[in-house]
Amino acid sequence: MKRRDFVAGVTGAVVGGAATYGVLKSKKPAEKKSAMPAPAVNKGLKEWRLVTTWPKNFPGLGTGANLLGELITKGSDGRLTVKVFGAKEVVPAFESLDAVANGTVQMGHGAPYYWKGKQAAAQFLASVPFGMTAQEVNAWYQWGNGQKLADEVYAKMGCKFFPSGNTGVQAGGWFNKEMNSLDDYKGLKMRIPGLGGEVVKAAGGNVINLPGGEIPPALQSGALDATEWVGPYNDLAFGLYKSAKYYYFPGWHEPATVLDNFINMKAWESLPSDLQAVVQTANAAVNQIVLSEFVARNNAALSTLVNKHNVQLRGFPDEVLKGLGGLAKQVMNDIVSKDPLSRKVMDDYVKFRADAAEWSSRSEGAYLPARQKAL
Repeated sequence: MKRRDFVAGVTGAVVGGAATYGVLKSKKPAEKKSAMPAPAVNKGLKEWRLVTTWPKNFPGLGTGANLLGELITKGSDGRLTVKVFGAKEVVPAFESLDAVANGTVQMGHGAPYYWKGKQAAAQFLASVPFGMTAQEVNAWYQWGNGQKLADEVYAKMGCKFFPSGNTGVQAGGWFNKEMNSLDDYKGLKMRIPGLGGEVVKAAGGNVINLPGGEIPPALQSGALDATEWVGPYNDLAFGLYKSAKYYYFPGWHEPATVLDNFINMKAWESLPSDLQAVVQTANAAVNQIVLSEFVARNNAALSTLVNKHNVQLRGFPDEVLKGLGGLAKQVMNDIVSKDPLSRKVMDDYVKFRADAAEWSSRSEGAYLPARQKAL
């Protein structure tokens, strides 16, 4: 949805509510038996359940879902109350979308690449290796065709889609050995989802997809040799430093990971326009607030990892990044050659990225090295 349509929708909901209030307020006591419907605030109360793929109350991710529920509940003045459940409280993490699509619950919160087994195009909506930054991808969703394309993908899964948080550029992952060449991925047992996981497979790695709560014990037991999760803020909370020595940057695989709020389509369509506007506005707020939290928290967490827990930071060698970039192109071209909807999404994404990157190279891209020199 374009910004002008969003503003028009919200304005319409507010004006409509004000008009209804004015009509009702002007009614005389003798006219109480009129056919005029009672105010919606006095009837039609809805109570929805929201299941997440995150551990209960997990920083940034789980708390972002909590905030979404709170904003919808408060913003609707209790007409639509949302109760949030962590992974496994109602269904296992990766069964969240099925639970929403079949109507067991009304809402879910996770990341689009978790659903690539249902719609291959979904993974392009989450994050693309060497893809757009958070600022750029938000622009694609809000001013480009991102929202429209995401709605098309999620409609095939029986859901309505909203971007509902972003991690920004992630860390490259935790490894129990140094990664000096592309060959070091061969045979590596690594947890890494989405398109990044497909690239690691192409490099010879064994990809094991696990929900977040299962990562720490798998890394500790040796079931994993390496893992990526999010970044310092979340990785510190999971204690991943206890089981892996080397922490790599940058997160080439997830330069801006979009989180999704998916809503059962029938439940969404049952909402009056003003409540739809509340849900939409709440997601827009959470999308920005979650990203801001990661920006605010990551560096302090990284300092703790390095100075308190003696984590060794490493940068991926240029040759490794170039090799991964080449594999990423091959992997994505292979996926879109088999799936027309993936082709449609990727082509639009790549076109928007080219335009955004041209300006970014002259704005943030030029400014950050200049700031570093000045400081």
